Amino acid sequence: MYVKLTSVDRVITAINAAQVTFISPVTDGTRIRFGEGRSVTVIEPLEEVIDKLSRSEHVLVD
Repeated sequence: MYVKLTSVDRVITAINAAQVTFISPVTDGTRIRFGEGRSVTVIEPLEEVIDKLSRSEHVLVD
Protein backbone atom coordinates (compact mmCIF):
# COMPACT_ATOMS: atom_id res chain seq x y z
CA MET A 1 0.00 0.00 0.00
CA TYR A 2 1.19 3.50 -0.80
CA VAL A 3 0.96 6.39 1.65
CA LYS A 4 0.80 10.00 0.42
CA LEU A 5 3.07 12.50 2.19
CA THR A 6 4.65 15.87 1.33
CA SER A 7 8.39 16.16 0.72
CA VAL A 8 10.35 19.16 2.03
CA ASP A 9 10.19 20.82 -1.40
CA ARG A 10 6.36 20.67 -1.12
CA VAL A 11 5.98 17.95 -3.76
CA ILE A 12 3.51 15.16 -3.03
CA THR A 13 5.38 11.89 -2.45
CA ALA A 14 3.97 8.36 -2.47
CA ILE A 15 5.71 5.97 -0.08
CA ASN A 16 5.49 2.19 -0.43
CA ALA A 17 4.86 1.29 3.21
CA ALA A 18 6.18 -2.24 2.71
CA GLN A 19 9.68 -0.90 1.93
CA VAL A 20 10.12 1.39 4.95
CA THR A 21 12.95 0.20 7.20
CA PHE A 22 13.41 3.15 9.59
CA ILE A 23 11.86 6.53 10.38
CA SER A 24 13.36 9.32 12.47
CA PRO A 25 12.59 12.93 13.36
CA VAL A 26 14.76 15.61 11.73
CA THR A 27 14.72 19.41 11.78
CA ASP A 28 12.64 19.65 8.60
CA GLY A 29 10.10 16.95 9.55
CA THR A 30 10.60 13.18 9.34
CA ARG A 31 13.17 11.13 7.45
CA ILE A 32 11.89 7.85 6.02
CA ARG A 33 14.56 5.30 5.12
CA PHE A 34 14.32 2.40 2.72
CA GLY A 35 16.76 -0.37 1.87
CA GLU A 36 20.00 0.30 -0.01
CA GLY A 37 20.63 3.71 1.56
CA ARG A 38 17.60 5.43 0.02
CA SER A 39 15.61 7.96 2.03
CA VAL A 40 13.14 10.83 1.72
CA THR A 41 12.44 13.67 4.13
CA VAL A 42 8.81 14.75 4.52
CA ILE A 43 7.31 17.74 6.33
CA GLU A 44 4.81 15.72 8.38
CA PRO A 45 5.82 15.16 12.02
CA LEU A 46 6.96 11.71 13.14
CA GLU A 47 3.68 10.88 14.91
CA GLU A 48 1.64 11.60 11.76
CA VAL A 49 3.97 9.49 9.60
CA ILE A 50 3.72 6.58 12.05
CA ASP A 51 -0.07 6.89 12.07
CA LYS A 52 -0.34 6.92 8.27
CA LEU A 53 2.07 4.02 7.83
CA SER A 54 0.42 1.92 10.53
CA ARG A 55 -3.01 2.39 8.89
CA SER A 56 -1.70 0.88 5.65
CA GLU A 57 -2.06 -2.83 4.86
CA HIS A 58 1.34 -3.56 6.38
CA VAL A 59 1.76 -3.35 10.13
CA LEU A 60 4.98 -1.41 10.73
CA VAL A 61 4.56 -0.35 14.35
CA ASP A 62 3.83 -2.60 17.32
